[in-house]
Amino acid sequence: RELILEKARAAWRSRRLGAALRRLLPVLEWLPRYSPRTQLLGDVISGLLVGIVAIPQSISYSLLANQDPIYGIYTNFFCSIIYAFTATSRHACVGSFGVLCLMVGQSVTRHLQMAGYGDGSTSLGDNSSSTWNGTEACDRSCYAITVALSLSFLVGLYQILLGVLRLGFVAVYLSEPLLGGFVTGSSLTIITSQMKYLLGLNIPRHNGVGSFVLTWVDIFRYIHNTNICDLVTSLVALAIIVPVKELNDRYKERMKAPFPIELLVVIVATVISHYFDFQQRYGVDVCGHIPTGFRAPTVPDFSLFPSLALDALPIAVIGFAMTVSLAEIFAKKHGYTVRANQEMIAIGLCNLIPSFFYCFASSAALTKTLLKESTGSQTQVSGLVTSLVLLLVLLWISPLFYALQTSILGVVTIVNLRGGLRKFRDTPRMWQLSKLDTVVWWATMLCSTLVTTEIGLLVGVCFALLCIIFRTQRPRATLLGKVSDREIYEDQAAYKQLSSIANVKIFRFEGSLYYANKDYFKAVLYQKTGVNPVLLAARTDTQPGGSRGCLGTGRGCLKQGRSRSRSRAEKPAGDARPPCTDMHTLILDCGAMQFIDTVGLSVLKETHQDYEEIGVQVLLANCNPSIRQRLREG
Repeated sequence: RELILEKARAAWRSRRLGAALRRLLPVLEWLPRYSPRTQLLGDVISGLLVGIVAIPQSISYSLLANQDPIYGIYTNFFCSIIYAFTATSRHACVGSFGVLCLMVGQSVTRHLQMAGYGDGSTSLGDNSSSTWNGTEACDRSCYAITVALSLSFLVGLYQILLGVLRLGFVAVYLSEPLLGGFVTGSSLTIITSQMKYLLGLNIPRHNGVGSFVLTWVDIFRYIHNTNICDLVTSLVALAIIVPVKELNDRYKERMKAPFPIELLVVIVATVISHYFDFQQRYGVDVCGHIPTGFRAPTVPDFSLFPSLALDALPIAVIGFAMTVSLAEIFAKKHGYTVRANQEMIAIGLCNLIPSFFYCFASSAALTKTLLKESTGSQTQVSGLVTSLVLLLVLLWISPLFYALQTSILGVVTIVNLRGGLRKFRDTPRMWQLSKLDTVVWWATMLCSTLVTTEIGLLVGVCFALLCIIFRTQRPRATLLGKVSDREIYEDQAAYKQLSSIANVKIFRFEGSLYYANKDYFKAVLYQKTGVNPVLLAARTDTQPGGSRGCLGTGRGCLKQGRSRSRSRAEKPAGDARPPCTDMHTLILDCGAMQFIDTVGLSVLKETHQDYEEIGVQVLLANCNPSIRQRLREG
């Protein structure tokens, strides 16, 4: 018997362990069911195309994050592998994301200045090899990646904690207008930060409040120092990349795969810069030496954690919000489900584990996810194929980008922000649909641009919450009339030819009743009904024997009371209103009330008592079970 029990316990423990591993590593669920015959071709093609696009983006986003190019390639390589094993989404593509790279770069620049490494105007690659063997003191490049990987560790730790504690609901407070305004504002900031590379200007990188304005002031101040070679190269690259990408977007349904114009421009520009020696002849900034292979793993600098803890929080929130939203969008489109908490754990692991391998913070990227989905990806095997493409770059190809101009990288970064800038075209339509959502969008966008990205996000969240409070504090309130020959009641102001019941008014409050809108409830009730019982009771004495209403707290909530007249003669709503003293019944339609707090309950009691004193009974209708329960208890 004991042997049987022991075997049963062992089997139960093994099943629990297996279930826990499958939850943590979803690859164990879908990989055994993988069908190479039907899925492998789409995954390989998609992975190759995403890898080709990821090469120039990895290098250009490193510039945005204030890092050497090799670290951007590291980030996309490791994230693609880890996300393939830990994600429940089949289509999301994780790697360097422009908005996060901007936030990482701002934090890195601030810490570089605090450590006395200057304004950060040094060209990429200048210091990348000085600490490659770890034998020399940590220079600017070494300290920059130390800050970035420590920040990535904290970001991943935050995201894993949110996933383990099942706090995925936090993402619901980042509404679509808020995220749209934040992305657009960050896009403007990114474009501003890249303008100095397009013009070949050597100006400091500003951080903090007003960095957007200060950067443009410096650009116009030193515009006479523009490097003509960088300017011409940037204009030619823009003239080539933008039209081709527009054609890719317009004819994406007909094309099997988009034309990789960015990679082609990067290759051609590198070859031209190398053979015509732009660096020596015209003084342009280039990527410099990009080493091959991998560095030995390292550990984050724990002494930086106190100063990075606050910087990591908005990066973690934006990262998991973008990842979860993209995963849910494509899961809904293709008919499968994703687990939001597991997605947070997955993106957390994509930030925590690569931090030991010289990577900076990452999240799901919209452009690469769209490309991955549109080119036939079936599973995350395509992510593994993308990592193989990047592995080839890391092992053999990366030194060939030595002569690549930083102005070309700036062009690649700016071109990929077109989606964020297109949001400006949607604001008129948004204004027609919801003025409050439009205000949230503009407030978040302006604060993210003119102040800082972190403050812009905070202002957007606070503004969105204030809009929710405003909506519930002043909800719509109407008087209802009856549709002829039907038991349907609608707003008298919105519909014509409704009939009203003689001496009875039906009032609908389209919101929950709580402490913040109690005064508004009374004011709009008195206004719509034309009867203020408090003033009326103060002017005239209450007639004895008048009808007394009741506050329906019974099973049906609408409790039948005696009325002065039981006639239900109907008249058109457009007729003259009866005198105030002729109203004998007030019906409160509570169908839109989701909840009611103790203050709201007191308001209903006061309303009942006030109208009862002037001979008007108050009835409640359409109360949901929670409202009825609160009325019984109160």
